[in-house]
Amino acid sequence: MKFSRTLLLAAILGVALTANAIDADVRERALSWISGSQTAQAADAAPTPALQEASGRKKASASPLSQEATIRKNLAERIPQLQKIDEVAKSPVPGLWEIRVNGTEILYTDAEGNFLIQGSVIDTRQRRNLTEERIDKLSAINVDDLSLKDAFTIVRGNGKRKLIVFEDPNCGYCKRFERDLQKVDNVTVHMFLYPILGPDSLEKSKAVWCAKDRGKAWQDWMVRDQPLASASCDISAISRNVEVGRKYRITGTPTLLFADGTRVPGALDTKQIEKMLSDVKN
Repeated sequence: MKFSRTLLLAAILGVALTANAIDADVRERALSWISGSQTAQAADAAPTPALQEASGRKKASASPLSQEATIRKNLAERIPQLQKIDEVAKSPVPGLWEIRVNGTEILYTDAEGNFLIQGSVIDTRQRRNLTEERIDKLSAINVDDLSLKDAFTIVRGNGKRKLIVFEDPNCGYCKRFERDLQKVDNVTVHMFLYPILGPDSLEKSKAVWCAKDRGKAWQDWMVRDQPLASASCDISAISRNVEVGRKYRITGTPTLLFADGTRVPGALDTKQIEKMLSDVKN
């Protein structure tokens, strides 16, 4: 009843104030009554110390493991496409959880899995894209884990410096890169054929891989625009290259890998290649 009386009197008072129908003394007493009524309601609603303690124990008992289970359950029920979640972990942002799917894809959610966020988390103080850094870490390639038998090798000069490249024979940027690479000396280039631009890319990759001299056939096509001679052989290495590229999210060509694991998507010119090779400790 207190709540109803408060609302009723407040409504009457509001009309009266608008109409200037009551004097200042009446207004003051009415406002005092409303304030007292609201204070009493707040006191009634306030939890007792015992309830506060119990609530605290309940919150403390919510472990990260149970939170992860809640998020997985709710997301799987509400978004069937997220049945397979690789990892659930706390993000750098308080209250925000990281969801990792398909190996290296990052999404975010709240502690209950009620909201799903797709996008980047930016640290405005340090001007860092935390999502991009996380994906780079997840998709980093240890060059020692790559099977060089699935690549062909071109050596220039003493070959002391190392470079690994994923390229598609139909890639225009790759052709420009190859022409700039001709001017770089003392380097060993491990070339992984990576036909992802279309069916013809696979045919051209096959012609290179099955050629008697793979390096010459590649450079004749990429640098000198000489047609490739058709050839046939086992091209399972090319299929493995495509699988490796998908695993490490190589989505474009050329993609360059240096001896320290540094990864550069896109073509570099001669000066940039030289600088990257000089900065790396082979």
